[in-house]
Amino acid sequence: MTTTADVQTTSLDVTGPYDLAEVALMGFGHRDEREFDGVMRMAFCLDGDYETPVGVEARQSGSTVELTVHGPPDRLADVAHQVARVISLDHDGAAFDAICRRDPVLARLHAVAPGFRPALFYSPYEAAVWSVVSARRARGQGIALRQRICEQYGTTFDLAGQRVAALPTPSQLLAVESAPGLPADRVPRLHAIARAATEGRLGADRLRALDPAEAERELQQLPGIGPFYSSLIVVRGCGHADVLAVEGHAREAVEELYGIDHELSVVELEELAESWRPFRTWVLVSARALGGRLAA
Repeated sequence: MTTTADVQTTSLDVTGPYDLAEVALMGFGHRDEREFDGVMRMAFCLDGDYETPVGVEARQSGSTVELTVHGPPDRLADVAHQVARVISLDHDGAAFDAICRRDPVLARLHAVAPGFRPALFYSPYEAAVWSVVSARRARGQGIALRQRICEQYGTTFDLAGQRVAALPTPSQLLAVESAPGLPADRVPRLHAIARAATEGRLGADRLRALDPAEAERELQQLPGIGPFYSSLIVVRGCGHADVLAVEGHAREAVEELYGIDHELSVVELEELAESWRPFRTWVLVSARALGGRLAA
């Protein structure tokens, strides 16, 4: 379904070094852009009951990110709040910059792309759907399958000259019975996620207010969501900046960055990361996303 939603504008303030292009091109989840024309295009289900699809064009102008919002005028503030979380403008970027500069190792990494910040999933709901759609398949295949589901069952927006489809809302997702490439056993899992969203169990603010470990245990009650994906949903769907998720690739990136010649134990990583507070998540993501540029 293609929509001609109302168009409104608003803006987000930027603190500290920030480069929207770095965020847009990070390559995370379903996003796999290889070029940036000055606009980061986003189509997603709005926080709350996730029944309102919106489209957003984001453009940076100095210390401001301007948003052109395709959606209900009375939800403009909600859209801005969600986008700020997704593009990591909901924390003090100047404080993050200061932490990186104080650590000689992080300073070297930070200098590669001072404006880099993590890109997040649009919401825990979208992260949960991605977890089911992408499980046990190559990332490119997961991206293509998600795109087919969005185009067939979701809402499409015309954003700065390009058509971008949003994920189906929970009620739309409950109507999905099949899609090319979607294994039959994934359908009940997607329906369970849709029902959880409808019941309010996947609200970003609600999950973020819980202890991360508690939130992960709760999410693991959903079929198809194990420890890895529950951590992904909590850390990269709720907007945490200071959860130390001990994930293999990120740990290896830290070992390479700090010149550590053995596999870091959980205790060693925790001790090393103490000086990164309150941005341990951001540092881990930066190490994994930017570390390869240091060797280039």
